[in-house]
Amino acid sequence: MDKLRDQPQLFGHPIGLYVLFFTEMWERFSYYGMRAILVLYITSKTIGENPGMGWTDGEALVLYGWYTMLVYVASIPGGIIADKIIGQKKAVLWGGIILVAGHTILAITQDWAFYTGLGLIIAGVGLLKPNISTMVGGLYDTNDERRDKGFTIFYIGINVGAFLSSLIVGYVGEYIGWHYGFGLAGIGMLAGLLVYVWGLKHLKLVGNYLGEADNPQKEELNKPLTKVEKDRMIVMFLSFLLIIVFWGAFEQAGGLMNLYADNKTDRMLMGWEVPASWFQSVNAFFIITLGTAVAGFWYRWKMKGKEGSSLFKMAIGLIIMGLGFMFMRFAAQEFEATGSSAMYWLILAYLLHTIGELCASPVALSFITKLAPVKYASLMMGAYFAATGLGNKVAGLVGSAAEGAGEKAIFTGIVIFTVSVGLIVLALLKPLKRLTHGAEDLVLDDNDEAEGFELAS
Repeated sequence: MDKLRDQPQLFGHPIGLYVLFFTEMWERFSYYGMRAILVLYITSKTIGENPGMGWTDGEALVLYGWYTMLVYVASIPGGIIADKIIGQKKAVLWGGIILVAGHTILAITQDWAFYTGLGLIIAGVGLLKPNISTMVGGLYDTNDERRDKGFTIFYIGINVGAFLSSLIVGYVGEYIGWHYGFGLAGIGMLAGLLVYVWGLKHLKLVGNYLGEADNPQKEELNKPLTKVEKDRMIVMFLSFLLIIVFWGAFEQAGGLMNLYADNKTDRMLMGWEVPASWFQSVNAFFIITLGTAVAGFWYRWKMKGKEGSSLFKMAIGLIIMGLGFMFMRFAAQEFEATGSSAMYWLILAYLLHTIGELCASPVALSFITKLAPVKYASLMMGAYFAATGLGNKVAGLVGSAAEGAGEKAIFTGIVIFTVSVGLIVLALLKPLKRLTHGAEDLVLDDNDEAEGFELAS
């Protein structure tokens, strides 16, 4: 542990933190840049100055659901490969290389390149995403008071990358050429890879493959689960249902809401048309500007002795996020009446979505780490990402249903379902908390959840 304290420092943190900061910032730049234009490209006409693939909205949203699901589910084999074969450091390196290849291939205007590129991006994110965050934690001793601050800095980098990518890649893709946008995302990932390779000298103490013999948890692997651990597992699996519902609604952002911004929103501002993809940056902007305020609210709430458990925050976050779709219902109602809807409905919806995310998403990951038995810690983390992936798949299915049912019905249904699920969890909160057996009371976590910043998913 002394070696960790002796690492070269910059602004009070290990230099390796900033290497990972810029690596992940550029990786998220590439991923969210491509995500901002993916559905728009697929649904664009096959003729014209900037031709796309000519798919229907429903077909595009089904593909979007499969793609975003597999991106998260790939974190399971990505984590296993790192744990069992090559270590986190090499997994991030190879993930970056594969991502550069995937984004570069997407710049080629051929169908084979489109599917090959998506497949490589899924594999690359699967290797990089679960392992780079673990490396951040590895830079600090578990009792290091700077640990949460370090994650906060890391999360800011993620959201800066997500914010800038939607503006830059989105504009290039929509107004210069879709494949130029994909290529620009690849350049961003290449920048991140170069930063990582340059900074490997500052990451010598983290992400190395240990092997079975050096596994510090090997003595726990053959112990049967206790009654307390079994109860906690039950609560975890129930929380996964919350996660699926949350992301099944939230991820309409890159699909149905993206198409709504493109096709049914009046985007004229002082004589200039705002690119539809730019609305994808609103969530990251609100996370950066509101993250500490939301975290501060929950800290003061907790200090007053009020209910502040993770399940409570997750349920409240789900309800707030779901209520954001009321604004989309109003937008759809306005479109039915006038033939277009105002931009502010989208902004207001994203505002509530972000507040809901800041309440629910950061604590969900922390909740899993508190409840998971040592022997299943990695498996449960993989299951968390898999639940997130299933939520993304649900988002694609729900969004594609709008072709038949209409956006107004879909947005209204999302409000009713998410709020209902949140209220059910609140009603069952006491018995669910009993099943955790005080897991969240074992440590004093006033600075928990890294000040409210969340990985931009």
